[in-house]
Amino acid sequence: MNSIILIPARFASTRYPGKPLVELKGAGGSPKPLIQRSVEAARRVPGVGGVFVTTDDQRIADACQAFGVGVIMTSPQCRNGTERCAEAIAQLHEPDLVVNFQGDALLTPPGFVSALIDHMAANPDAAVATPAIRQRSSEVRALQAEEAAGRVGGTSVVTDHQGRALYFSKKLIPYLPAHSLDGEYSPVRLHIGIYAYRPRALASYASLPPSQLEELEGLEQLRFLAAGIPVDVVEVETPPFTLRELNNPEDVEPIEAALAMAGLE
Repeated sequence: MNSIILIPARFASTRYPGKPLVELKGAGGSPKPLIQRSVEAARRVPGVGGVFVTTDDQRIADACQAFGVGVIMTSPQCRNGTERCAEAIAQLHEPDLVVNFQGDALLTPPGFVSALIDHMAANPDAAVATPAIRQRSSEVRALQAEEAAGRVGGTSVVTDHQGRALYFSKKLIPYLPAHSLDGEYSPVRLHIGIYAYRPRALASYASLPPSQLEELEGLEQLRFLAAGIPVDVVEVETPPFTLRELNNPEDVEPIEAALAMAGLE
């Protein structure tokens, strides 16, 4: 399949304005803006037809051009990354598959994207796919502490027996009774914020109004579920380092520690 990676990026983040241009130090101590690190992560995925940043902000576009990645300018009216991908696809040469690689998911292993592409190739009826990992109990406890402190630490997902998403939430789901965190791995699956879409799914998404659940949770993928469009969840191997997205200024230090652990310059 002709697969294209799009990285939606906006400057006016509610929780962290200017987030794509925040500089993060790698294993060698050299700083790079978040958007550059996300592009480098996307470029480690083998066999894709191209990687582009899609944004409505000239500051982000200028930063991207400085390190040599193609930019697709989109409307400031786009409410989320999926809408931005839906608009950007009109400027591409009819890809078979569009991968939305979140601009704050710089620690995403390339194998996660490859697993999505392989899943979509093997399941031609699948409209949307997204990955999840089984969380270590220690990581769930850390997320519980962040939740208690009023911070968003990640998105969890529950599925049916066919691996289709039942629900995504910024709260930890499912409910965890006593002793459920006694083992190394927990029952919680962390949603990794990347998606593979058929172009028809993007067109359907763009034609739908935001759902109430999407607006309450602040999770764009819930629009698909509210409209009855299945989202396949592909479980991928939990990496040896903790995956974090840059959601808050407090995330910078642990992300830099993870970059060092992963040996990413």
